[in-house]
Amino acid sequence: MYQVLYCLTDEHDWGLVALGGAVCLLASAAAISLFHRARATHGSARLVWLALDAIVSGCGIWATHFIAMLAYGPGAGAAYNVPVTVLSLIFAISVTFVGLSIAVSSTRTLWVLLGGAIVGGGVAAMHYTGMAALEMPARIGWASGTVAASILFGIVFGAAAIHVAARRDDLPHAVNATGLLTLAIVSHHFTAMGAVELTPDPTLAISGLSIAPATLSLLTASAAAAIIAIALVAAILDRRAKGELGRQQVVLDTALENMSQGLCMFDRDGKILLFNERYAAMLRRTNMQLSGRLLLDVLREEQARGLWQGDPDQFFAQLVADARDSRTTTMIVSRFGRSIRVVNQPMQGGGWVATFEDITEWLAAQEKISHMARHDALTNLPNRVLFHEQLEQGLRHARPGDQLAVLCLDLDHFKDINDSLGHPIGDALLKEVGRRLAACVGEKDTVARLGGDEFAVVQLGKEEEAAATALAGRLVEVISAPYQIADHQIIIGVSIGISLSPQDGSNPDELLKNADLALYRAKADGRGTYRFFETGMDARAQARRLLEMDMRAALGRREFELHYQPIRDVARDRVVAFEALSRWNHPQRGLISPAAFIPLAEETGLIVQLGEQVLRNACTDAVTWPEEIGVAVNLSPVQFKNPNLVASVTEALAASGLAADRLELEITESVLLQNSEATLAILHELRAQGVRISLDDFGTGYSSLSYLRSFPFDKIKIDRSFVSELSTREDSMAIVRAVTGLGRSLGIATTAEGVENDAQLELLRREGCTQAQGYLFSAPRPASEVAMMLAKPRLRASA
Repeated sequence: MYQVLYCLTDEHDWGLVALGGAVCLLASAAAISLFHRARATHGSARLVWLALDAIVSGCGIWATHFIAMLAYGPGAGAAYNVPVTVLSLIFAISVTFVGLSIAVSSTRTLWVLLGGAIVGGGVAAMHYTGMAALEMPARIGWASGTVAASILFGIVFGAAAIHVAARRDDLPHAVNATGLLTLAIVSHHFTAMGAVELTPDPTLAISGLSIAPATLSLLTASAAAAIIAIALVAAILDRRAKGELGRQQVVLDTALENMSQGLCMFDRDGKILLFNERYAAMLRRTNMQLSGRLLLDVLREEQARGLWQGDPDQFFAQLVADARDSRTTTMIVSRFGRSIRVVNQPMQGGGWVATFEDITEWLAAQEKISHMARHDALTNLPNRVLFHEQLEQGLRHARPGDQLAVLCLDLDHFKDINDSLGHPIGDALLKEVGRRLAACVGEKDTVARLGGDEFAVVQLGKEEEAAATALAGRLVEVISAPYQIADHQIIIGVSIGISLSPQDGSNPDELLKNADLALYRAKADGRGTYRFFETGMDARAQARRLLEMDMRAALGRREFELHYQPIRDVARDRVVAFEALSRWNHPQRGLISPAAFIPLAEETGLIVQLGEQVLRNACTDAVTWPEEIGVAVNLSPVQFKNPNLVASVTEALAASGLAADRLELEITESVLLQNSEATLAILHELRAQGVRISLDDFGTGYSSLSYLRSFPFDKIKIDRSFVSELSTREDSMAIVRAVTGLGRSLGIATTAEGVENDAQLELLRREGCTQAQGYLFSAPRPASEVAMMLAKPRLRASA
């Protein structure tokens, strides 16, 4: 140890020693950085980085040696043999390459330490080969113990340096590894120099292939510095590039692992290059080795475990063929009870990327949406769309001789149930009706709810009209049976229209239209029955549509006029009011009866506009009569749905100047059935203005006494059906007696309609009926004849 210290302190130039140490440190830093680059790459790129690392390390060791040898002053002239010097460089590079290759190729500590030890051994090989190139007039001897120590220092510190560098690629580990590698080179060199024993021998001469130490050291240091600097810059630039790539890789990995889809990348041979955790979890391959494996091997392994159905070889061959032909394919596979959509997208240069999306919930949602689009939400029966599709399919698949029947059903007076008992009860009734309908038809037949209280049935595969007749009769019977819903017993009827294919039509629209026409006939014939389509029905429907068009035009041309029928006070035998009755004076058809156009006006909504005209004209006419004479105007239930009804009455009174108490508005009990609270509010508002309210046709509807209690009617009108049979039926007499008595008790006037003879009038007078109206006094007359009717109170109708 003393000899080493003496050699270092007394036989070396410290300035040159510092220079050699700096070169060694720079070379060590470059070597460690390149070592990290080599470990971060694979294949041919790793081989390039290893070769560059070996060159930089070897040159650094070599340059350090000769700069330190220049600093060594043995006291005699010396030179270096060029071939042996070059051989020492080759030793330094080749041995270092072997050691670095072993350290880079494995992550096991033992192999890393072995590689580092070989690098340290390369330092020793270079040093003693370089010393063999030294030529001087002296014989060189060695202290064996010190030589052994120098070799040991190089091996130990070299192994430690590579081990530290292999643990982690960061600045602290890079600095520590650089220091240890520098220590390995420096400690070996100066310990080895301390082992040198020189014996002067003047007989030894310097060969011609020698170079002066100063020249060699200068050239070596310059070349080594340049190589090291270039390598260090390359390593730094590569580190930055790899750092950026690393950051991009982190972003890519984050994106891959947070994808809702599974992703897997394959090369041109079907080998797995890349996949995310979602892919492995979705296909339950988390416990399998996937990277670098052929997809075919994975599929075969799953087939062996019973997790893959089908031929894996055929499936794999098709995928590879599609990728090579640049075909994008989409398939839906079922795995572990889940539906997975797989999209295979070819890549340029071969291979493909497959994305895997679990669409189980999406398919269920689509199925639900499709079901909702084709089924009624309330009854879950097919709706109009699906009914049309089923009807088309039935017509398309019908065999010669088959008969297809379309039945259109409409519940009778369902709106009354809905309005009186509420929508929840109405909905429950519709569901029960749907259930009964479905139970009545055959397996091949279709029951649908078209909307509201409209249903339809397609009856397939029957050859006789009798089958449709039997089904329609059964439906009328079943639907008309009582329903028990929420403590309410409900009885409702059904009207049915039937069309048959092929005789009534060959396409869905035509059959539905004709069944609808038959349904209108069933309603017109009293409801609660069924009717088959007949050719004349279409003509009647056309006539009805023409009448509607004429009515719209007539409202604009003011073709409607009012006729008035007197209402007489029975006790005083004088006219007290006139009822305004609308007549349509058609320019081609002449006078049209209200029975022909009023129902159509109510159905189309034109009754609102017509009613406003009647109200204005009646008030305008009445204001010209004596002040004690009033005017009665009928209001349709449809008019009560108009939010401007009260305003219309107010405007008519204001425009005409008629006193409100001279206007009497007649309503039927059906008005009170629809949204009774809103209707009563309107009636109270009208009565608050002074308008009188009469309850018309009392006794023919529900005749609920609660109506008389809920609203203070000014008058009750007894229906003509009871008056016409006063002298022939005791029950009619009893009803009239009861109504008139009820009126007296409640302080409500009573008016008997349809009085046609003196006997009826006499009976009404005996029972205390307040007023009478009918052909006994006068038929409805134009406004121009009101004065005559006032002057001749007992004028009879001539026709």
